Amino acid sequence: MDFKNIIYSKENGIARMTINRPDVRNALNLATRREIREALKDIEGDEGVRVLIITGAGDKAFIGGADVSELKPLSPVGAEAYASTLGAQLYADIENLRVPVIAMINGFCLGGGCELAMCCDIRIASEAAKLGQPEISLGIFPGGGGTSEK
Repeated sequence: MDFKNIIYSKENGIARMTINRPDVRNALNLATRREIREALKDIEGDEGVRVLIITGAGDKAFIGGADVSELKPLSPVGAEAYASTLGAQLYADIENLRVPVIAMINGFCLGGGCELAMCCDIRIASEAAKLGQPEISLGIFPGGGGTSEK
């Protein structure tokens, strides 16, 4: 697998995934979400993997949220389709992964990044971590489950 937006490795039963878009605070665009899902499929098929650790590249952000540049041109119907497929479904895939998932939160963990962290079994945050759901200031509902109890 050749990934452009994540760094993914497996060694000694530990799968590691680093969201690797530090120039945009590791914002989740469509390509990154697809790569994460591919890595999750690989983990599901590998009985040797016992845990997944997810973090963000650089020291500024775990995941700064959705890549809003991709959301701006969407119609309301298109935004809902995006949120329910590559948004909420991705988070459900993480939540239902057969192995425990640990979020190593460094820096900003906002919007979709915060929702992704909430799907993990364990969250470990650095002292510099900032968590939140700021999408309401953009007029966007937290569509990935940030306002619902599971």
